[in-house]
Amino acid sequence: MAQTLLQVEDLHTQFFTSRGVVRAVDGVSLHIDVGETLGVVGESGCGKTITALSILRLVPDPGKIVSGRILFRGNDVVKMDDDEIRDFRGNDVAMIFQDPMTSLNPVTRIGSQIEEAMTAHKRFTPEQAKSRVIELLTRVRVPSAETRAKDYPHQFSGGMRQRAMIAMGLANEPSLLIADEPTTALDVTVQAQIIQLMKQLNRELGTAMMLITHNMALVASLCQRVVVMYAGRVVEEGPVEQIFKSPQHPYTWSLLRSVPRVDEARKDRLVSIKGLPPDLSNPPPGCKFHPRCPFVIDRCRVEEPPLGEVGPDQVARCWVLMRNVSEGDVATAKQSSISVAAAENLKAPVADIGTKSGS
Repeated sequence: MAQTLLQVEDLHTQFFTSRGVVRAVDGVSLHIDVGETLGVVGESGCGKTITALSILRLVPDPGKIVSGRILFRGNDVVKMDDDEIRDFRGNDVAMIFQDPMTSLNPVTRIGSQIEEAMTAHKRFTPEQAKSRVIELLTRVRVPSAETRAKDYPHQFSGGMRQRAMIAMGLANEPSLLIADEPTTALDVTVQAQIIQLMKQLNRELGTAMMLITHNMALVASLCQRVVVMYAGRVVEEGPVEQIFKSPQHPYTWSLLRSVPRVDEARKDRLVSIKGLPPDLSNPPPGCKFHPRCPFVIDRCRVEEPPLGEVGPDQVARCWVLMRNVSEGDVATAKQSSISVAAAENLKAPVADIGTKSGS
């Protein structure tokens, strides 16, 4: 049996705003084993990043962890005092944030920032930290590491900045590394390099990883298990191979079929998920996905399904599992999504104008 490193139990994180209470994380439970890579996927706004920030107790104002437990090696992070949480961040768990350009200090050299990450947590002496900088940059495949350590962030490309952020995350040899969209805004060649780098680090160092992404290909490449989130809740969880082969929640099914594949002949159009994610200050009754679900039934509109077992080590939150959906309904759903996509394409110029005007 694998040893559990992190256990999140019924976590609720809410934002108290003038418009009401936003339930950003609404009863999330998940776990990560030692050395495991867990993928957390879903659309923007589904609660992935806030879940990660809650684990580190970095939820921005006016957000607050309302209830739930975050157990790291048996110790509850929610109950840690200020000194304990400072030791926990960086030493035990580190995070690679989504945009490396805004996460790095533009007026401080790369090497100095990595040194500071080590000396701030008192894991290494200043002399040890200085000598480790070159080793860390070399490990994440930054060429001419000794010279590049003296550069400023603007002198690094996007991929190189992401490598520097990974080096900073690994500086204190954490047991868990949280990577929030580590390949966003990078071209496909650099994405492939970052994926290979993270695979190698996981294999060599045994560091557990929590990978937050909307890129299903990245999950397939790196992760052993995947958690699918929607509207602040876990809607499906299971081994990656099993979820990709037999998704049971309509949202997971739609996500997987919205991704183009190069390993098979193009026979079907890509599925488009109609509508928008719900307003988490005023979510719909029943299943939170029902306004967008092509397989909705009356029960979905009034009663929220529990997270139940649907296969070996696989759970889903749905009244209408995909194994119970007929081929005719699937074909109708695909045709409906094509019509919706076509209508949205017709409206695209108007949406672009609205965006540019700041509306």
